[in-house]
Amino acid sequence: MNQPNTAVVVGAQWGDEGKGKIVDVLSSRFSVVARYAGGHNAGHTVTINGKRFVLQLVPCGILREGCRAVVGNGVVLDPFALLKEVDALRAAGVRVAGNLFVSNRAQVILPYHRMIELAAENAPGRVKIGTTSRGIGPAYEDKMGRRGLRVADLLDLSLLQTHIENACREKNMIAHALFNSEPLDPEEMFREYAKASQRIAPFVCDTAALLNQAIARGEAVMFEGAQGTMLDIDHGTYPFVTSSSATSGGAVIGTGVGPTSIGRVIGVTKAYCTRVGEGPFPTELHDATGEAIRKKGNEYGAVTGRPRRCGWLDLPLLRYSVMINGISWLVVTKLDVLDELAEIPVCVGYKINGKKMSEIPAQACGYEEIECVYETRPGWRKSTEGTPSVDKLPTKAREYLAFIEKESGARAGMISTGPGREQTIITADFAAELDRLALSS
Repeated sequence: MNQPNTAVVVGAQWGDEGKGKIVDVLSSRFSVVARYAGGHNAGHTVTINGKRFVLQLVPCGILREGCRAVVGNGVVLDPFALLKEVDALRAAGVRVAGNLFVSNRAQVILPYHRMIELAAENAPGRVKIGTTSRGIGPAYEDKMGRRGLRVADLLDLSLLQTHIENACREKNMIAHALFNSEPLDPEEMFREYAKASQRIAPFVCDTAALLNQAIARGEAVMFEGAQGTMLDIDHGTYPFVTSSSATSGGAVIGTGVGPTSIGRVIGVTKAYCTRVGEGPFPTELHDATGEAIRKKGNEYGAVTGRPRRCGWLDLPLLRYSVMINGISWLVVTKLDVLDELAEIPVCVGYKINGKKMSEIPAQACGYEEIECVYETRPGWRKSTEGTPSVDKLPTKAREYLAFIEKESGARAGMISTGPGREQTIITADFAAELDRLALSS
């Protein structure tokens, strides 16, 4: 059986690895790009000819002519966030009609989801997760509680009105009792969402059928993840995680394609580590070096603007990510951020109470006891920004990449040396695989 012409692009750390740019670069070789998890709490930043696009729900493939963009059933959808994004894309001259498709099975975020999340995050005695308070978690809670509203239901105005009335009755009581929140008006909510449903309707379809038919025809299909492996609800640093399946396995659940339809998994990792929000971060830097990395790397959230925590590359974490996702190819981003460093420490192992650990802890508190074992790699002290090919990189930079390959067990197929499309190196072997994929589609 031939390998399907498909690829999952997944974050190999805590998100913010630069997946948006990578999906954009790769999308020239794919006819469909499908988003499979998360909501408008995730932002993908793409820079094209100096113009910056921040996409929160619409897959990056929309920026490529002839590439269809699919919002899968695993996404939780804020209709107004989607429409705002659509309007911005149209204003920028991007063709959306006929290129954007939204799953009729995706869950809908409603105002009470935001109300409950914001109140819960700020409630006394609660463990702060550092959410964006955009209603993502409560929407997934309602989905799993079988009381959610799906996009197909959004288009059924009679059902929508009944759902909103019943939900507001329940949510207002809960929010008032637990958080003393002001009640939401179900009539006003219905009017707003009824209008939004009319504008969203042209994009809605059975996207599982669309994707499976495209794969059956031999088309090249890419699945775009949100956040990163260590924010996965099952496999991340729980409870400091997102509410969806951010790993490659989420592509199957979140789009409705079979496991045998996944051809390859591409993991995106920074040349160092970052994290937004609360939770464990073994290699985090609290000094001037961390601040310098943040400044040079422009490490601020694309959606929230929050400063990202910065630290050294964590190889035990990366090896775990390679294993969990089945990553065969790595994309290393922001290599140029390390250009000025004389030495680059890399975490190569963990110790807990002096004992070497081969596995990462299951409990968040376990990370508090971790002692990182570092190996210091020599810096290259030369600019790599915009370098066109691997052989043009400084010798020490190539050695750093080879070290990552050896220690992670995955091959480096792409290296990003700047925010622009053109500031991307694709290795010869990876280019050959992409060419085979394109030729067979």
